[in-house]
Amino acid sequence: MTRPLSKIAPDWWDYTTLDKEILTDAARLTADDMLSLSREGFKVVFYDTLAEFYLAEALEYIEAWRQATSDNPVGICGPIGPTEQLPLVARLVNAMDLSLKNAHFWGMDEWIIDGAEAPIDHPLSFAKADMEMCFNHIRGELAIPDANLHFPKADVTEYVESWTGPRCAVMQGGQGDIKHWAFNDPPKRQGDYKDNPPSPEEYLKLNTRIVDLHPVTIMQNARTSGGGQLDLVPSQAVTVGPVQTLKAEKVSIWQAGTHDNPFGMRLTTLMIAKKIPDASTPMSLLALHPNVQFNFYRDGIGEVNVEMH
Repeated sequence: MTRPLSKIAPDWWDYTTLDKEILTDAARLTADDMLSLSREGFKVVFYDTLAEFYLAEALEYIEAWRQATSDNPVGICGPIGPTEQLPLVARLVNAMDLSLKNAHFWGMDEWIIDGAEAPIDHPLSFAKADMEMCFNHIRGELAIPDANLHFPKADVTEYVESWTGPRCAVMQGGQGDIKHWAFNDPPKRQGDYKDNPPSPEEYLKLNTRIVDLHPVTIMQNARTSGGGQLDLVPSQAVTVGPVQTLKAEKVSIWQAGTHDNPFGMRLTTLMIAKKIPDASTPMSLLALHPNVQFNFYRDGIGEVNVEMH
């Protein structure tokens, strides 16, 4: 049976092309239903306060970096979105006198502008955000070496190579409106993928790469980072690939209710829990990773119902 066209962008795949039954089942989930969807390899965790939520996210950095030794370098791959954990990471490192000389950090993404990565002085630069919110606030004698900070660039060679040595203990992320992690957006509906999106196995073979961004992703970033100024947001980015994601020992997704909506958070929770991977809904492909955790701020989960405003 031919899958429906997207209700959002007909030239693209997205979650509106899924079977109606999946969408209906997701909309019915209560918060307690979501919590009960934990299974082996997939854990759902609730936090009752935002303070606890972001502290727990920051502690994942600390727990990863505490494992690092000269013989066993360890790192974390972290997002810009959310960012509230980043100042806490620096405070914890300083308070604990935690040396990061054997620690590593991978940024998830960077904007591509005219074929090159956004310079670090660009107002939307993700590397700039990481440095200004976190790494520049760590005391010099504790600081992570520059060589151990890995930010993706238009030429992905060095970034991809950086994943072959150190161990990535955890890859963090948020979830966007289009149900992506990093900028692993759904693909365009063209060529071999005109009638069906790529299979989960095909999508998971994608490496770090330059991607065209789904219109919803551009709109979301304009809303969350640019006050709605769409022309400020680039239409391409370089993003960590599924190949690198599968190398992470754990994938930890943090959802405070400020990026995706109540329906979206329910949909991917259901699809991962029930092992329904579909490339139109990229986050669902994490159903094929052996260790995934969804972290929710309880008051941010909301409800899926009709409410006129």
